[in-house]
Amino acid sequence: MTRTIVIGGGVAGLATSALLAREGHEVLLLERHDRVGGRAGTLARDGFRFDTGPSWYLMPSVYDHFFDLLGTSTAQQLDLVSLDPGYGVFSEPESCGCSASVEIPHGIDRVRQVFEKLEPGSGQRVRDYVDSARDAMVMAERYFLYNPFTSWRSVLKPEVLLRLPKLLRLLGESLQKFVSRRFSHPVLRQILGYPAVFLGTDPRRAPAIYHLMSALDLDEGVMYPVGGFWRVVERLEALARSNGVEIVTGAEASRILTTEDGGRPRATGVLWTDRNGVERKEQADYVVSAADLHHTETQLLPGEARSYPESWWKRRQSGPGAVLVMLGVQGALPELRHHSLFFSSDWDANFDAIFGTEQKVPDPASIYVCKPSATDPDVAPDGTENLFVLVPVPADVTLGSGGVAGQGDTDVEQIADRVIDQLATWAGIADLRQRIVVRETLGPEDFARDYSSWQGGMLGPSHILRQSAMFRAQNASKRVDGLFYAGATTAPGVGVPMCLISAELVVKRIRGDRSAGPLKSVGERPRGADRISDHHA
Repeated sequence: MTRTIVIGGGVAGLATSALLAREGHEVLLLERHDRVGGRAGTLARDGFRFDTGPSWYLMPSVYDHFFDLLGTSTAQQLDLVSLDPGYGVFSEPESCGCSASVEIPHGIDRVRQVFEKLEPGSGQRVRDYVDSARDAMVMAERYFLYNPFTSWRSVLKPEVLLRLPKLLRLLGESLQKFVSRRFSHPVLRQILGYPAVFLGTDPRRAPAIYHLMSALDLDEGVMYPVGGFWRVVERLEALARSNGVEIVTGAEASRILTTEDGGRPRATGVLWTDRNGVERKEQADYVVSAADLHHTETQLLPGEARSYPESWWKRRQSGPGAVLVMLGVQGALPELRHHSLFFSSDWDANFDAIFGTEQKVPDPASIYVCKPSATDPDVAPDGTENLFVLVPVPADVTLGSGGVAGQGDTDVEQIADRVIDQLATWAGIADLRQRIVVRETLGPEDFARDYSSWQGGMLGPSHILRQSAMFRAQNASKRVDGLFYAGATTAPGVGVPMCLISAELVVKRIRGDRSAGPLKSVGERPRGADRISDHHA
């Protein structure tokens, strides 16, 4: 049986392990922490349970396809709730101290009404915009997202060539300019431009092709998996185990072993240390690293085996860093939706602070707030609310780490204090600070320490044009045979759906499959009982 070692038990590592095990591989997954999940983490404090990573459930077709490959379905694995409204938007208060808010409802027909009210004539334009976005999404899923880009013939199809002039325009124009030519109202422009942040960049640098993101929240709508994204992680782990994957936690990989065969290195295994500090050597036919690509290339491989050495990374742009603020709040917060976006009025200054040449923490910041207790009673005790606040900041580890009850590093806690006050003022919750009963923060240094994240970024390389699709670091080593990559730092990119697709791209690479679209199936193997590693003992 083909033996494969997967490094990293985040979403991509679990997904890759499950697919390869079903394909017939004997899979060992090594996770350095005591739990799997990676950046899709969880935090429990005093009856509150916080997701510390992803919280937007978008691109449901990707989840549906992935679960189908494993012989199951989304309906069997997850309990999904459709959010209506999908999210709320708060604008920076004017001099009067009043903050305008907008709700984005479920369904494009109702979204049209919201747009029309804010900007007469924009109702039809947003429908046209979403139709274009939907077409771009279909093309992306059919020809680009699932494409290993090992053959140009995979994209030189009549359907692609027919749309080539439009695709070139979308690639050559920024998302911000594309939106601004169609809409005048500043809030509408922000609603359509903000998805760039989900891609780790700013709308002035994201190619307009990424307007496809608006087909997700404005048309398909936003859903929530009951139990949060930790429930998604739990199901991925269960599926990996049920397909025979051996998962070892407390296992830190220190080196990818290689040997030269005919002058070209080949991956032969992994050197790792178990939870007792014992160094172990595992042999394998294939190695898949689902760890941060920068860490994999610069720390786990010798210099001569690196496809992406440090000099390559110096020419790349990181996505933003983040300060995460988890709050348990006494009493109800009806002012906030399940998802709420807070947009500063000086949009350009906000992004210049994060991505510009003189980086600093924006003040005021454009922030994202998740209140899962609006939908899920199990994430907070009765009579309280659960808040997750994400503050995009520069990817800069010198900002420091977070902590419990305000005991993190100074910069991180000062940022948390500012956004708590900002949230209270903009949403009209005057006594918010006094009602906080649980507070914990995470900063860029936490991302660097816990996930070996390049520059302490929360996502990975940003999705500017030269770091997207075939221009992004791909899923197979250029210098080491038998070594593959999965996760947000490789193709196709950031986000849970992209991590699931990256797992499928690894399967294609190992198979030698050059096709552009989703796989029809993966090979089946008898399902065994969960395998609990002897290394846990």
